[in-house]
Amino acid sequence: MSSEPIAATPDPMVPTSGTEAMQLFLPNSPFVRHLGIELIEIGDSHARLRMPYREELVTIGTMVHGGALAGCVDVGIMAAAWAGDRVPEKLRGVTVSMSIEFIDAAFEEDLDIVGTRLRRGKRLSSCSVDLVTTVGKRLVARGMGTYQVG
Repeated sequence: MSSEPIAATPDPMVPTSGTEAMQLFLPNSPFVRHLGIELIEIGDSHARLRMPYREELVTIGTMVHGGALAGCVDVGIMAAAWAGDRVPEKLRGVTVSMSIEFIDAAFEEDLDIVGTRLRRGKRLSSCSVDLVTTVGKRLVARGMGTYQVG
């Protein structure tokens, strides 16, 4: 028998960065899955996600419901707040405040969710999110929010 200590194997479900936390969390969140949101790209202080158009998300005809758009803004704020190398001691977070300006309607179109962390404090981050049609690049909504990590 060897008396050398056995090296601890990192747990693949414990993230080593905020970016990795989002890569693990997003596909496993029931709400994110309900909206069909997919992570496209994430880096330090920014994230780009996409919500594909689905009939279940319309308000009438082919117009995407404002509640689905609000959900996209909330998810974008969260992803931008977590994006980067910092991992809090406690893996938890919550949107503290959020505001949305609905600028144009989205009809039967996929939406890109472009989140940017504008400022990061010890626990609170200020973030902005633009919802943009994937093909026409039309701005549909812009949101601002504060997110608490940890």
